Amino acid sequence: MDPFDDLLQGVRADGAGLRRTDLTPPWSVPLGDDNSLTLCAVLSGEGTLDRGDPVRAGDTVVVRGPGAVRLLSDAEPAVLLMGVYEARGAVGRRLAGVLPEVMLVPGDEGCTPLLDFLAGSGDGGRLVVQDRLLDWLLVCTLRGWFDRPGNLPPGWFGALGDEVVGPVLRVMHAAPERAWTLVGLAAEAGVSRTTLADRFTRLVGTPPLTYLTSWRMNLAADLLTGSRETVGSVARKVGYADAFGFSGAFKRAYGVSPSVYRRSAGVRGREGVVGAGPGMEA
Repeated sequence: MDPFDDLLQGVRADGAGLRRTDLTPPWSVPLGDDNSLTLCAVLSGEGTLDRGDPVRAGDTVVVRGPGAVRLLSDAEPAVLLMGVYEARGAVGRRLAGVLPEVMLVPGDEGCTPLLDFLAGSGDGGRLVVQDRLLDWLLVCTLRGWFDRPGNLPPGWFGALGDEVVGPVLRVMHAAPERAWTLVGLAAEAGVSRTTLADRFTRLVGTPPLTYLTSWRMNLAADLLTGSRETVGSVARKVGYADAFGFSGAFKRAYGVSPSVYRRSAGVRGREGVVGAGPGMEA
């Protein structure tokens, strides 16, 4: 499992409105506001972000809320495709928390085929392009932005291509329930513990087991608030043999026990109340 794909599980377009807008000048469109992420693809025409960046046909803009920027033009008509995404739970907030406020990906990136399809699909195409295509466009846009020279993606994204750290990140995300040790993780990469620890910390910004614990706690928080599983069951799914050890780790991360965390928002599960809680840094 790719950490990037894992994190995007918490930022989905489920139920999000897909809106195609035909604009005649002068026009001005707000992007962002209170939404976690707003995506705007320019199907035809062009405009300018209020911070000065030109946005042309084929370009895609992603804006992270809260707060807003505006896309506008005094002279050019345009057709825009817009979608809204919510960062749900701790996993979604983990990704949203490392994104810049505005990401602009020029139309010569890999998203162009999808935008060409959208531009030529007309009204009937809108019935076909549903949430999953919006998800695909978001994935394509974020990867395109992360890959551009000069941008500063989170450390784990760049580390995915490393021959040592990349495989370790992937097994952490693919099997968080396994009882990983530094020795076991180093064996996955075929290097010594010291080599893995040094290289992982340099590329990702945190030691391997610190990253693993943080990721496990994010997963646990979303299981607690989004399912009726017992604390013991959640503990096992994120690599803890018993609820006691898991509860201690969870309290260190979130400041409250799993049961209190679950009770915080008011939807009753088997052991308490399901609710949302704080995110963690990527």
